[in-house]
Amino acid sequence: MAKQPTVYDVAALAGVSIATVSRVLTAPASVRATTRERVEAAIEQLGYVPSASARGLAARRTNVIGLFFPRHDDSGLGAPEITDESERVLVVRDAGEEPQNENLYYDEVLRGAELEASRRGFALMIASGTGRELESLITDLAGRVDGLAVLAGTVPAEMLERAARHIPVVLLGGDGRQDRFDHVHSNNAPGMRALTEHLLAGGAETFAYIAGPEGSPDDIERFGGFSQAVGDRPVQIVRGDFTRDGGRMAATELTTLPDAVVCANDQTALGVLDVLAARGVAVPEEVQVTGYDGIAAGRHSSPTLTTVHQPMSELGRAAVHLVTERLEHPERPRQAVTLPVRVVLRESSY
Repeated sequence: MAKQPTVYDVAALAGVSIATVSRVLTAPASVRATTRERVEAAIEQLGYVPSASARGLAARRTNVIGLFFPRHDDSGLGAPEITDESERVLVVRDAGEEPQNENLYYDEVLRGAELEASRRGFALMIASGTGRELESLITDLAGRVDGLAVLAGTVPAEMLERAARHIPVVLLGGDGRQDRFDHVHSNNAPGMRALTEHLLAGGAETFAYIAGPEGSPDDIERFGGFSQAVGDRPVQIVRGDFTRDGGRMAATELTTLPDAVVCANDQTALGVLDVLAARGVAVPEEVQVTGYDGIAAGRHSSPTLTTVHQPMSELGRAAVHLVTERLEHPERPRQAVTLPVRVVLRESSY
């Protein structure tokens, strides 16, 4: 491979100092036009590409934003088996099984974050983890990025506090009244309250609530809105984990069939629908089922899923926006952004 030209090569060819080359690259308006043109001609002739890492060291910036999501299930993970099976093709019958670890909420948030990071000239570094690896993972990630967006409730506060001494930290979820971080979240409580009030207006009297992971700020807010609406009516409460498998397990723990099963998110609700379909329970005739998020899978389930739609892609965009704004204005007051939601009625409810 040919040797890559360096800033020293450019400076020598243009007959200027490396400091002048640096100014042409970072602040061209500060360099006299004739000198700037000589340096630009040398860059073009040599095919010089500035080193991103070198620019980062000079500016004390990496131009990278970190995004952390929890990993729900590590089972079966180990060293990958790498074999040569270029000639082997299996023919199998589709048994209708769903991927165990799908989470379309994360996919949408990630898409929005990528779009906003690119628009603002940043790259996005994605990390996920859980358990004992969490502290080293967050420490390592915080050392590689200019700012960090984290799903609220998934990383202990003391770890976030340590990271925030050096870089901006933004939380996805929670309203921010209990900490000093910037937050972005959807209008969880009013959205879930409006959904539950619709079920009540349609005649539902007995309820089950399938919750999210313990300590989830989003679930706490959604359950609060649900509770405001149902008042003292009978409610079965079962803990889930925001996954489809968790929804399936929670559905098997219901002791009686209520008029409506209200789920903390869509993945949970899809798992409940799986169990009810397998048992021959008619939805919504025998029980209504609702979710929260508005993932695309809910539009294609059978029956299609009634839900509270939140702007997931906009959550990711807003998180990146808050990180970059904090980089530019580190002393500004704490920001808490609440995005609107809407109740979307489909076949799983009346």
